[in-house]
Amino acid sequence: MTNKKSSIKSPNTTYHNATVTRERRNQLNRHKSVIIWFTGLSGSGKSTLAHSVEEELYKLNCRTFVLDGDNVRHGLSSDLFFNDNDRKENVRRIGEAAKLMLEAGTIVMTAFISPFRKDRDLVRQSLPQDDFIEIYCKASLSTCESRDVKGLYKRARTG
Repeated sequence: MTNKKSSIKSPNTTYHNATVTRERRNQLNRHKSVIIWFTGLSGSGKSTLAHSVEEELYKLNCRTFVLDGDNVRHGLSSDLFFNDNDRKENVRRIGEAAKLMLEAGTIVMTAFISPFRKDRDLVRQSLPQDDFIEIYCKASLSTCESRDVKGLYKRARTG
């Protein structure tokens, strides 16, 4: 991986450099791997857009995958809550998973609220330039509330 800044706490771990590199995978795939990070309020259309982009890229024979916020919360981040510290950890985990998939030659789309710019910037800074594309899905609060499939806005309004 590029830009390895290790924060490993154990001295018993070493990085193994593989002979099949991201560059070789990109060449085989005939496309560059990249992370496309969709962010915005709940109900703003992040997942819908990410999956629509994935569908179009798939039709072009691109290797793709969507890391969707709710889906990741069922597995990788199932031990986390929605407080600020757990949100930060969730973004860190998503970023690390996305970086692994980037190395595998995949166009990775993430669809997460990821409310803190600082956390998104940490992911961006851990990657080579131009490998992180952030898309803010802007929708009015009334639009998000009208799409409230999880009932989050209704629960918030009723306390």
